[in-house]
Amino acid sequence: MNECSQCSRVNMTVEQIADEALSLPSEARALLADSLVESLDPAEDGYIRQLWVTEALRRRDEVRSGHIKTIPSEEGIARVRHAVSR
Repeated sequence: MNECSQCSRVNMTVEQIADEALSLPSEARALLADSLVESLDPAEDGYIRQLWVTEALRRRDEVRSGHIKTIPSEEGIARVRHAVSR
């Protein structure tokens, strides 16, 4: 088998895996996505986690200080759906 036909076979396999993954319930897809991302570079995992911790603390402090106001989840989801549908 030459290199190009191997690439084609690998791409087909990736497409099949993606199709199967996309048919999973959203919670299972989220868990799968998290597992895949974490597997990319374990050496950077601590760095990435620290970035998220820093971001979460920044957001928490903005809410506590009153600089940012929260909204009900239903309203937030409606805003996102509206923005995406444009």
